[in-house]
Amino acid sequence: MEKDMDELSWQEFEEYIRDVLSHHDFVVKFRKVFKTPERGYQIDVVGLRNDLCLCIDCKKYGRGRHRSSSLKTEAKKHYDRCVAHEEAFDVRSIPIIVTWLDDNLMIENGCVFVPSHMLNDFLLNLDSYLDMIGY
Repeated sequence: MEKDMDELSWQEFEEYIRDVLSHHDFVVKFRKVFKTPERGYQIDVVGLRNDLCLCIDCKKYGRGRHRSSSLKTEAKKHYDRCVAHEEAFDVRSIPIIVTWLDDNLMIENGCVFVPSHMLNDFLLNLDSYLDMIGY
């Protein structure tokens, strides 16, 4: 399933992440839109498998010097979307941001960051990763 990430548009990057989750036997909702009484939301990729719900925001940022602060801001927004998703659908929703560039696996504002080149390994060893980071 390897692709040259540099060649993908941000839309194709989201589609690639969707396809990787499908390959790992997740039931996938793509660009899922939902509403709460307060507002509407969209999550790029939602993957369901057994009792596990991964809510993924795909980020194909360039190498700009403000990327780190942008990702931290986006992490807070995505975490809030996932809380709304959890409440709306009564399912534990794990907030994940898949990044195009390698920012190393980390947690920020409640979101797990996974570089796209590590996504396959992350999904193969999901239980171990989630235990390690406290989910």
